[in-house]
Amino acid sequence: MQVLTAFILAAFVGYGVSWYFGAIEGNFALLLFLATVVTGLYWLAERYYFLPQRVAAASRLEQESGQRRAELEGRGIIQIDGDLAQARERILMQPWWLDWTAGMFPVIVAVFLLRSFLFEPFKIPSGSMIPTLLVGDLILVNKFEYGLRLPVIHTKITQGHAPQRGDVMVFRYPPHPSVDYIKRVVGVAGDKVAYLNKRLTINGKAIETTALPEFLDEPVLRYFKQFEETLGDRKHRLIIYDERPASVSPEDSGFEKPRDCTYSIEGVTCTVPVGHYFMMGDNRDNSQDSRYWGFVPEENIVGKAILIWMNFGDIRRVGWFK
Repeated sequence: MQVLTAFILAAFVGYGVSWYFGAIEGNFALLLFLATVVTGLYWLAERYYFLPQRVAAASRLEQESGQRRAELEGRGIIQIDGDLAQARERILMQPWWLDWTAGMFPVIVAVFLLRSFLFEPFKIPSGSMIPTLLVGDLILVNKFEYGLRLPVIHTKITQGHAPQRGDVMVFRYPPHPSVDYIKRVVGVAGDKVAYLNKRLTINGKAIETTALPEFLDEPVLRYFKQFEETLGDRKHRLIIYDERPASVSPEDSGFEKPRDCTYSIEGVTCTVPVGHYFMMGDNRDNSQDSRYWGFVPEENIVGKAILIWMNFGDIRRVGWFK
């Protein structure tokens, strides 16, 4: 068992190292699921096989020691060398290969259940959601708001609430589902979404916007026009780059034109199909979103982003956001 356990642990470490250095494309959900299964099997083996064997061995030791003590006392020998308590403790102690497997199971299964069905942390890697979310924000995603899904296979098992316009949603990127993206829900099934001349309309109704003071993007030391936009009853901020053209060209970014979308020099108009969502970044001119690669299918939903729980560069960022 020691050799087998060493091989299994080495395989996990090798997978993690290869993933870290980019040699393979990792899947943390799968890795965590396998770790839960493997440590769970060791935990069951420990509880129902290895531990009872050690307890039985300790009992035999106590019995044999008692018999030996009785024999020696019968010969008049009172002082007996050896510490029975220490010997018993050594027998009952978990070996290293169980300590690193069965011993880790309670922690791993707790993380697995928490991450799979309740909340999952993410780190914002790009500026597509500026000014709402900045690069380096550590956010928390509600995994049950839109219905619980089985890990790895993503099968939905509870209904939950349907995503609403204005929600900030994490989803599996349709062109590359192993990658998680975060954008704002702009259109739901049946909506006709138009983004023309940098103005958003939904079902022919212009979305209300209010000019705000310019936004300073500190990493690049530039100011950008900032607006407050109202989607449904939810308000959020967005920024616009005046120098960027209003037109959108999926082909220039390596994508095929999405179905149900038409493009012009003014921008793009799309009709959202059933079971899909139209997503946009709040950094409107610096976000590759549904305007480029199309709609997010319902089965790609990961959860609703709700909270910035840490930003090591700016602690003031911590808090709820819209």
